[in-house]
This record gives sequence, structure tokens and C-alpha cells, in this order.
Amino acid sequence: MNGPPNDFDEEAAVFDAEAEAAADAAFDAATDRGLADAEAGRFVSHEAVKRWLLSWGTENPLPPPKCGE
Repeated sequence: MNGPPNDFDEEAAVFDAEAEAAADAAFDAATDRGLADAEAGRFVSHEAVKRWLLSWGTENPLPPPKCGE
């Protein structure tokens, strides 16, 4: 189709490929760090978090749990 140029001749890129690749790399790195922490035992158990949350609003609220609890 030949004719005068118009706004639809070239479609603009919707995504910035470099930015998307950088975001993917950052996500992958964060995932790797999280998995390494979990494998090394650096996490707070569900039970410890649940005890802490259930203590909120009571006369004796617990301090936030720490890694390994």
C-alpha cells in the first residue's frame, strides 16, 4: 500500500525490551537469593508468624519473630 505517510505506518514498540530484560534479570536474582536463604534456613516459620499475629490486640502481644523461629 503506497501513499502519503500517516500515523499508522510504523507501529511504536509497546514494551522496552532492554527494560524488560533488566526487570527479568532482577526478578531472577531476587528469586535465587530467596531460595538460597530458604535452603540455608534463613526464614520465619508459618507457626511463628501465626503466633505473633494472634497475639496482636491481646494484653501480652509477642515481639515479631526472628529468623529460625
